[in-house]
Amino acid sequence: MRVLIVEDEAEFANTLRIALERERFIVDQADRISMAKEAAMSGSYDLVLLDRTLPDGDGLSLLPILRETHPGLPVIVLSARGEVIDRITGLDRGADDYLIKPFDVDEMFARIRAVRRRPAELGSEEIHVGALVFDVTNDEASVAGVRLDLTRRELRVLTVLVKRRGRTVLRESLEQAVYGFDDEVQSNTLDSHISRLRRKLSDAGARVEIHAIKGVGYLLKDLS
Repeated sequence: MRVLIVEDEAEFANTLRIALERERFIVDQADRISMAKEAAMSGSYDLVLLDRTLPDGDGLSLLPILRETHPGLPVIVLSARGEVIDRITGLDRGADDYLIKPFDVDEMFARIRAVRRRPAELGSEEIHVGALVFDVTNDEASVAGVRLDLTRRELRVLTVLVKRRGRTVLRESLEQAVYGFDDEVQSNTLDSHISRLRRKLSDAGARVEIHAIKGVGYLLKDLS
């Protein structure tokens, strides 16, 4: 998963980042609404953790923009403003959940799991390509019931390719989905991830191929 943290308290934001990255999340940070708007317009996110009290206004003002640009994107408000009216306002304005600071990180992960389950209930939780089974809810890939041992970046590459299976994914789109703002991306870094991912898929008998479209991007093909 790629997560956008919108939080101006640097120490708290870094604590969240470390906890999320430990669980194989890719994390971007924004410390004000204006920066978060720019990130939302240019990035592809699976979750937003949103503070309310930001230097340039109430974080809830970001919700209409997120709903317009990323329909169905889960947003959890993290705020010290915990009065009943504050929580009601946040949920009525479009937040999926409202977590009051201070909170336990384990509770945050439980709430993340909960909001991620909701869209899956409306449709299939699995995507099948060749012999590959991709569990959308849990971000897991398996072949014949055996889970593939993938790094978080390999998993993110596969996630994007699986969701757009049969279509060419631009190289730039993959890089935006896989790497955070602060990551230094060498020219061949993405190719290295894809090369290792190809080998793991082949060794597992996934019957899929990651086909390179020279100068454009990559395509996941079903070889069944």
